[in-house]
Amino acid sequence: MPPAGDVPPSGAGATRRRLMLGAAAASTVVTIRPALAATVGSVMNCEVPVPDPRLGAGKWIDGRGQLVDAGTAGSFRPPNRPLKAEDIRKAMQGANFPGADYETSRAYMAYIRKLQNGMSGFTCYQSLQMPRA
Repeated sequence: MPPAGDVPPSGAGATRRRLMLGAAAASTVVTIRPALAATVGSVMNCEVPVPDPRLGAGKWIDGRGQLVDAGTAGSFRPPNRPLKAEDIRKAMQGANFPGADYETSRAYMAYIRKLQNGMSGFTCYQSLQMPRA
């Protein structure tokens, strides 16, 4: 007799098992999809302060995304409020941030790309990089 894994099960019992497994899988999908939708919604509501208020209060951002003293030549004043996830997502695709020109937007994105674990906005930015279902 061949091993159980080599021959598909047959008969009424096997059909019932397949139906039960199919129903369980379908209910799992129905349960997970709303949770993912809620997660995507919350991700799009997160914000990234530029710069992190604990590390860069009073600092400006240079073209490479580094924090520099306010007024340093070639640097950009930080935005008046944290950047919204939707605006960051668009900037990741090449758009400018609202109220910012091309160079300023690139400097902000360079700063955001350098965020590390523990910095304000890191989790928000990481979640924007995850593929969506």
